[in-house]
Amino acid sequence: MIRMFSVGLAALVVAIGAPGAFAQAATTWQAPRTPDGHPDFQGVWTNGSLTSLERGAQFKGPTITAAEADGLARRTADRTAAGQVPTDPKSGAPPKGRDVGGYNNVYMDSGTQVAKVKGEYRTSWVVDPPNGRIPYSDAGRKIYQDDLIKRRNTFDGPEIRPLGERCVVGYGSTAGPPMINVLYNNHYQIVQTPGALMVDVEMNHDARIIRIGDRHRPDNIKPWMGDSVGRWDGDTLVVETVNMHPQESLRTNTSVTFYISPEAKITERFTRTGPDEILYEFSVDDPKIFTQVWKAEMTLTRAKASVYEYACHEGNYSLPGILAGARADDKKGISTKVDADGE
Repeated sequence: MIRMFSVGLAALVVAIGAPGAFAQAATTWQAPRTPDGHPDFQGVWTNGSLTSLERGAQFKGPTITAAEADGLARRTADRTAAGQVPTDPKSGAPPKGRDVGGYNNVYMDSGTQVAKVKGEYRTSWVVDPPNGRIPYSDAGRKIYQDDLIKRRNTFDGPEIRPLGERCVVGYGSTAGPPMINVLYNNHYQIVQTPGALMVDVEMNHDARIIRIGDRHRPDNIKPWMGDSVGRWDGDTLVVETVNMHPQESLRTNTSVTFYISPEAKITERFTRTGPDEILYEFSVDDPKIFTQVWKAEMTLTRAKASVYEYACHEGNYSLPGILAGARADDKKGISTKVDADGE
């Protein structure tokens, strides 16, 4: 698969000072304004970070110290360097049954630093529940796992395969809502007018248009990335999204895969908090899947490069290869079914 990346692959998460300084900085700094008087969100931003949606088991709480964040960044840099070693063309094919691999770390751009949000080094974007985990109900988890197993084990045609494989929208909820960081292509270009805010997502050339001051469309209209309507709450843009496309429910990622039903209501808040920062907050209200409304906070930082084309389909033989491999296994009577854990 040929991918075009933005020029500065390592997007740094910019520090904003000590926690006590956050509130003071937020009250003294004044956001630039558009001609109609609202805060200006235009530009290219990134959420590339070592912080992920859910808190990993290695973390004891919602934050870590600066020294711990620096140590994690250095260990990650060492692993990244080791993974950028060119593949040995004389190494031969992997053992039978092993993953043949795709590309090494030279293609990755997941971020180099732990994210700093409101002056704290965060171990997850999720802040509520306090454990930093998505609060599935038993019924919701079953819906999620059943869909995951179905997509991992069904190769009857392209329509059932995940959207990322089909180059429909980016994988892992990069386009959102909510907008989540993945292994690479974590850049967003925002263009703003009095009546709309457009977010152009590097992964996968998705243009999400948020209509400001409008009404939601009828419930039978379920577009890709949902139906997003914004309103101003002071200097914060509040965006409510409903009627997500049913095929977007399963958000598959290499790290955190999650599920949001088409009945969910997703509320996002965009606030300029510094010259190079946007505080991005969101909540997910989905009683069909979760035991409570869950909330998250993220920092979007200004990127120094432009967004370049993500040529997902150009020279991409992955999908026909996947289906052809399944047909070959069918002829041999081979079963490759896996469970929700990928085993």
